[in-house]
Amino acid sequence: QLQLVESGGGLVQPGGSLRLSCAASGFILDYYAIGWVRQAPGKEREGVSCIGGSDNNTYYADSVKGRFTISRDNAKNTVYLQMNSLKPEDTANYYCAADALSRLVAGPSFVNYWGQGTQVTVSS
Repeated sequence: QLQLVESGGGLVQPGGSLRLSCAASGFILDYYAIGWVRQAPGKEREGVSCIGGSDNNTYYADSVKGRFTISRDNAKNTVYLQMNSLKPEDTANYYCAADALSRLVAGPSFVNYWGQGTQVTVSS
């Protein structure tokens, strides 16, 4: 079955960097758009970034534009989220999600496939 496994989270100081990975199995990555969604305690889920399956078009939330970069390696069936210039407000549980691009862009409630999440904490 379709499975998504995130890794790469951790504790980092403000201004630091992390790279999250989303390893996919049970399906061919090319056929799906992949997105990253985060949820901080007491807050709603927020779409961070997504990348198209066939066209590799990328999308970013305004809050992360210029700091985060999403990419995919279809040979490894893996999507990455490079996060630079991290801020305390980036602290959240980060989830990898897969679906049609239209569903990812529409919002987290429309997405069918999720990973288990990886915690990112930005603190001094």
